[in-house]
Amino acid sequence: MADIFTKERRSEVMSRIRSKWTKQEKAIHGILKSKKIRHKMHPKIEGSPDLILKDRKVVIFLDSCFFHKCPKCYREPQTNRDYWLPKIQRNVNRDRRNTIILKKGGWKVIRIWEHEITSDPIKCIRRICSGRA
Repeated sequence: MADIFTKERRSEVMSRIRSKWTKQEKAIHGILKSKKIRHKMHPKIEGSPDLILKDRKVVIFLDSCFFHKCPKCYREPQTNRDYWLPKIQRNVNRDRRNTIILKKGGWKVIRIWEHEITSDPIKCIRRICSGRA
């Protein structure tokens, strides 16, 4: 399947993708804040999680379904595969490595997929609060 955008439009679309304060992060942050659950966004710790609950020693990653290869939603890109496939695989490998490092450091690691946040953010908050990986 060919890209539906021109090369210039695709470049513009991709340039708007951010690594911090994504829509999902804003949603989770807003709910945690409204429920007065202490958390820190984008902490400067090994593995670079999206947020932590320091008092519970829990780190949370909010993973994009495309960039982190969600087992439910991921579809291989049809264009520029020589770039995307190795890049996505590096992300997956880094995710595994970071999880191992953080667990060895005594952290409980929770990974939440983008589609989970979109479909039921409150369920994600319950999972975060319970510390259920």
